[in-house]
Amino acid sequence: MKDFRDLLVWRKAHLLALASYRSTQYFPKQEMYGLTMQIRRCAASIAANIAEGCGKHGNAEFQRFLNIASGSASELEYHFLLSKDLGFIDAKSYEQLNNDVVEVKRMLASLARKVNEERLAS
Repeated sequence: MKDFRDLLVWRKAHLLALASYRSTQYFPKQEMYGLTMQIRRCAASIAANIAEGCGKHGNAEFQRFLNIASGSASELEYHFLLSKDLGFIDAKSYEQLNNDVVEVKRMLASLARKVNEERLAS
């Protein structure tokens, strides 16, 4: 069992979730149960799945939760693009959010590879 707070990828994912909440704060009210909730749900899901995976026993389960987190990150990446194209976030904000989510995706992929290598070595 690992402490998720020790993982840099979790810290980055947590910051991304906070940024996601802030970025949706001024979305149109009619999007509260649409795109706003989708962005917030999948952003929080990234960090939550990393944390849940850390609480599991064994690298196979941890890797599975990293893969789920990665899927949520890809979903978030699309929702940011949709938000930009709908005019809910400006190009500069989109660029920063997109860069952040791509960085988290890379870090998740790297950690998943490392966990898989450790799992296969044991």
